[in-house]
Amino acid sequence: MAKSKIYVGLEIGTTKTCMVVGEVKPDGSVKILGVGETRSAGIRKGEITDYPQARAGVKAALLQAEDICDVDISSVLLSVTGLHIEGVNNRGTYRLPDEEEEVHHGHLAEATEIARDLAIPSDHVYLHNFIRHYRLDGQEHAVSPVGLLGRSLEVDFHIVHGVRTRIQNSIKCVREIPLDVDDVVFAPIATAQVALDREHKDAGALVIDIGGGTADYVLYLKGAIAASGCIPVGGDHITNDIHLVTKIPLSRAEELKKTEGDCSGDPARGIGNVSIKDDQGLVEGDIKRSLLNEIIYGRLEETLRLIRDRLPENALEGIGSGVFLTGGTSRMRGLTELANEVFGLSIYVADQVNMSGVHASFRDPQYSTAVGLIRYAQILDAEREAESSSFLGRALKLFWPFGS
Repeated sequence: MAKSKIYVGLEIGTTKTCMVVGEVKPDGSVKILGVGETRSAGIRKGEITDYPQARAGVKAALLQAEDICDVDISSVLLSVTGLHIEGVNNRGTYRLPDEEEEVHHGHLAEATEIARDLAIPSDHVYLHNFIRHYRLDGQEHAVSPVGLLGRSLEVDFHIVHGVRTRIQNSIKCVREIPLDVDDVVFAPIATAQVALDREHKDAGALVIDIGGGTADYVLYLKGAIAASGCIPVGGDHITNDIHLVTKIPLSRAEELKKTEGDCSGDPARGIGNVSIKDDQGLVEGDIKRSLLNEIIYGRLEETLRLIRDRLPENALEGIGSGVFLTGGTSRMRGLTELANEVFGLSIYVADQVNMSGVHASFRDPQYSTAVGLIRYAQILDAEREAESSSFLGRALKLFWPFGS
């Protein structure tokens, strides 16, 4: 009988470091056992700038997670992000030998090797190689065309790569706790595993995860990843903009952003003034609500347009499911209206589908990436088991070629 498996997702973010512990049950359901979280220090735009502080944050999140879940954690799946990480598409084309017409696994391996042979900067390493589609004599196939007849075989890949040392800094930070790193995953790819189901991906969907220091995105078209990347702008930049324009302290600017701000661009929501209170709750001044909203609108509108402009040409026409927003900043009032203005598509605040847990906090969109790492591990394990079963089946045929 299959056993439950425990997975742990770790996100070392700009504003928070969180560790989510999840149990994948034999029936495939996922139960979140708990979340360990601490405020990040030494992280800027998703990357480590002060190593001792970052490591201390991971240690604190670990201790809290173990205490809440009563689980001894020895390894994690780690998400990474940052402007240095790039997602690109590449195609490998292989022409079958003249005397061969039927596609076999050797031909597929040749085309795959060509597609993966992408020139990247010498200081970069590969993070992911995802097969997008196959083509045989110009006809697109969602699954392997092995066994079909054809002459020209093409394999499309989405390849994610980033600066080696920056990725290694995050891995080193975890290993010195000490914890093992089971896998390293580009953050928006993990997020998409809980924000989208298979139907969303097949119909076309865009996931945008706006955190404290970055806005990560991943685009699915026809069930496969078509684009992914990171904009080094997040909720902290909005807070800083408010601080610079109004001259109020950062802590006060953050509070106003969350409790009073609106980024919809609707003039009716900008009427009147907003009171600014000191630490004792006494009013020490006010600012125009229209000014506060204008600052927030300006920064988020620019961020969303930067993401839109990075998408492949005519990509919006292929997004049938809509745009799914997640991350801490997705809770900003008016963001769905603003996103609709920028993309002209249906906008949703992503839900974490098919998840349960004893702690409701994991459903907060700011935990989407860490929770998504658990789903990512579950999917990866299922694929490995399927490949193993397929291999076993082929091996059995070698011994019993005529069946029973």
